[in-house]
Amino acid sequence: MARELGVSLGKANYCMTALIGKGFVKVQNFRNSTNKRAYLYLLTPAGAAAKAKLTRDFLAIKREEYDALRLEVERLQQESESIPEGL
Repeated sequence: MARELGVSLGKANYCMTALIGKGFVKVQNFRNSTNKRAYLYLLTPAGAAAKAKLTRDFLAIKREEYDALRLEVERLQQESESIPEGL
């Protein structure tokens, strides 16, 4: 998935975890269910479009958060490398 989207594995994992946390994605083994219809739901075209927009907006925020966190980690690593050993 990360390769197809052109993002790092960490970014894909961060976004998927956020989508799971928001309830937009369910993680279950479908093959083990005896009631396959329990997973069936329908959205109208307008509902699907609204949900798609919410998901795009949500993922854009999560990508920005991930990039900000990555930059902060890089900054802290550089800062810690400039501190003399033994302090």
